[in-house]
Amino acid sequence: MYMLLFQIVDSSVDSLSALETGNSVSIMDLILEGGFMMIPIAILSVAAIYIFIERVLTIRRSLVVPDGFMENIKMSVLKGDIPGARSMASQSNTPIGRMIDKGISRIGSPLKNIEVSIENVGKIEIFKLEKNLTLLATISGAAPMLGFLGTVIGMIQAFIAIAQEEGTVSPKLLSEGIYTAMITTAAGLFVGILAYLGYNYLVSRVQKVIHQMEYTSIGFVDLLQEPQK
Repeated sequence: MYMLLFQIVDSSVDSLSALETGNSVSIMDLILEGGFMMIPIAILSVAAIYIFIERVLTIRRSLVVPDGFMENIKMSVLKGDIPGARSMASQSNTPIGRMIDKGISRIGSPLKNIEVSIENVGKIEIFKLEKNLTLLATISGAAPMLGFLGTVIGMIQAFIAIAQEEGTVSPKLLSEGIYTAMITTAAGLFVGILAYLGYNYLVSRVQKVIHQMEYTSIGFVDLLQEPQK
């Protein structure tokens, strides 16, 4: 046992000497050493990046509302120009525009029916905004677990190799098995942390859109009550 510890210490000193002389291991070499479990982790990382970029662009488009949108809608409705108001609402091509367009199309119905129609459209729009967010949250939890699984598999393989080694166990054999196993954990945690941060950022952006939708729908309902005053 003491001989093994001394050999490990000597091996560590040699490794430090190699680093000092510039013989370092590149990130790509480490990734390749991670084994087959790096494949699903890499797939999850690509999926997380795609979902994040696609959702950011979609949510950003949802927040773009023309200047004076509600003022123009209000003027058209008060003048009785319902087709003109619907045309302005549909041209915005945003969740808010589709909600207002639905409300305008129900003008003449009881106010409760108009509110329900706007609310139903809002629920559909929120569902569209939250598309794939649950998948991103799943990736944030699954990637670290896959990394841990790869580490466990790597450690099992390392101990099998040690058990099959005859005589004194080589420190190089032991250290290679351990660092190869730990690579998957590091990779899984890295992907999981990025996916978790991306998920929370997107949730905050969706909440901003929802608040804007609620504020606009309340203003529209108040507008419909004005002619009755």
